[in-house]
Amino acid sequence: MSEATKTTYILQMTSRDEFKPKSVDVPGLRVERMEELSPEFSKYLHMRVGHPHKWGGRSEWTQREWSDFVNHPAVQTWVGFFGATPVGYYELQKEQNGAVAIVCFGLIPEFVGRGLGGLFLNRAIECAWDMDATRIWLGTCSHDHPHALENYKARGFTVTATREGPANQPWPSFWEAIASR
Repeated sequence: MSEATKTTYILQMTSRDEFKPKSVDVPGLRVERMEELSPEFSKYLHMRVGHPHKWGGRSEWTQREWSDFVNHPAVQTWVGFFGATPVGYYELQKEQNGAVAIVCFGLIPEFVGRGLGGLFLNRAIECAWDMDATRIWLGTCSHDHPHALENYKARGFTVTATREGPANQPWPSFWEAIASR
């Protein structure tokens, strides 16, 4: 497969009973919900985490679109820290049908390979279920970290769809999802 194409996977977890947490202890890591997130910090996290994996879809967002997204009541942004240093983040979006999407999830490159991913994914899943989710779903692709798909499956997610196609074709946008409600 060339760099211009990718395989996209949609995964879901339909019950908290399917969740298989990874037993991990990472002293000093704390994960906090950002109650008042600046658009600039959100953009920094998205670009810093997503660049190595060729994340697309937000590079053309205006300041207003970033602000509207991070301040939307259906969206939660959680950031992992060692001291004051951010190590990664995830975004959760509660959908009208009760599902919660893990919109973005990942670590800043310098913190990959330190055993943080399992604990961080545990927290994302716990937070999503705590939002009274009817199911949790996410998308990943062949440009993601080489262990991402297996990590999601090991935590209890199952693949529900795959798609081959051009790289960086954005998912239906946040704005389309909000408009379709």
